[in-house]
Amino acid sequence: MYTVAVTRDFIANHYLIGGDWGNENKPHAHHYVAEVGIEGKQLDQHGYLVDIVAIEAGLDEIVGRFRDALLNDQPEFAGLNPSIEHFSRIITEQLLAVIKPPGTGALRVKLWENDTCWAAFRQEF
Repeated sequence: MYTVAVTRDFIANHYLIGGDWGNENKPHAHHYVAEVGIEGKQLDQHGYLVDIVAIEAGLDEIVGRFRDALLNDQPEFAGLNPSIEHFSRIITEQLLAVIKPPGTGALRVKLWENDTCWAAFRQEF
């Protein structure tokens, strides 16, 4: 199994809804780090699982839409608590929509919201 990975860091804001989490219920920022990993057994005609430049471009576009934004106001989070669990899924789904890995495999986004806390979402393709 091959793996290729890219990371990006960015700051975004959110506030949690649906429970009493003290200061987390008020708008605040996180310095997120998105780790994207793609696994698969099949390489393309160039010997790539997915061209890293394509992953970087797709991830930069997605992260750019959320950078410095209030996640609660973004359409992807309508009706959702903007947790790192939901956020990692949203990034995964959006990235799979813009890159085209050959064959079958999986894409995982591990999203860190600080130095010790992360959530991940993995989707097979």
